[in-house]
Amino acid sequence: MPNSSVEELTINFQDENGLLLVKEADKEILTKGTWATVMFKYQDLDKVSGQYKTPKYAIRRYQKQNGEYRVKSKFTVSSPIQAKKICEILTRWVENEASDASGAEAED
Repeated sequence: MPNSSVEELTINFQDENGLLLVKEADKEILTKGTWATVMFKYQDLDKVSGQYKTPKYAIRRYQKQNGEYRVKSKFTVSSPIQAKKICEILTRWVENEASDASGAEAED
């Protein structure tokens, strides 16, 4: 199925019988253009119980070639604990950069 726009991109995945094995729960478009970055919240189907498992998160980078977006790289955050750690680290780094930048401006 062609994905000609970022909005059409999905992480949903069905098997040959139409069973939804990966269900997209949410999506945020981080960047658009020839290169697009999309963050997904999704759930894998537990085939034994028929229930969807705990949510996971993925960041995928797409490149548009010949009018269609193709996955070029992907990273999966496999647990809520890992997601929280990533958020904490990024928050700390961004806050440190902001304080470093304001300190540099004050020195000028």
